[in-house]
Amino acid sequence: MNDVVIPGATRGHEGLRTLTHVLYGLHVLTWLSVGIFSVIAMIINYVKRPDLPDDFYRSHYRWQARSFWFTLLWLVLTSPLWLFMIFPGMFASSLVGLWYLYRYIRGWMSFAENRAMPMPAR
Repeated sequence: MNDVVIPGATRGHEGLRTLTHVLYGLHVLTWLSVGIFSVIAMIINYVKRPDLPDDFYRSHYRWQARSFWFTLLWLVLTSPLWLFMIFPGMFASSLVGLWYLYRYIRGWMSFAENRAMPMPAR
């Protein structure tokens, strides 16, 4: 876990901070829109990514993108389970959905506490 707290992470970036909260909110509320909120959030994520001021924000935008793409991958990989019976497909989709919520809630809580998300070593 990366528990690095960035004390000045909010200074001078209030608009970007609010936008990042909105993006996390869109991802968490995507259940109400059958995934459309996440697609909107990802478009904004990729448009804003070149303008991010530091590694703190880059780590959160990367966390959101990886969470989205891995969720999509797991949903595609588990989709054949729906062919066997309803229960295996529903079970697999539920597990993927819980993992998805865990990732975004963990990221959002870390962001609110000014903690960067884990980044790979370069």
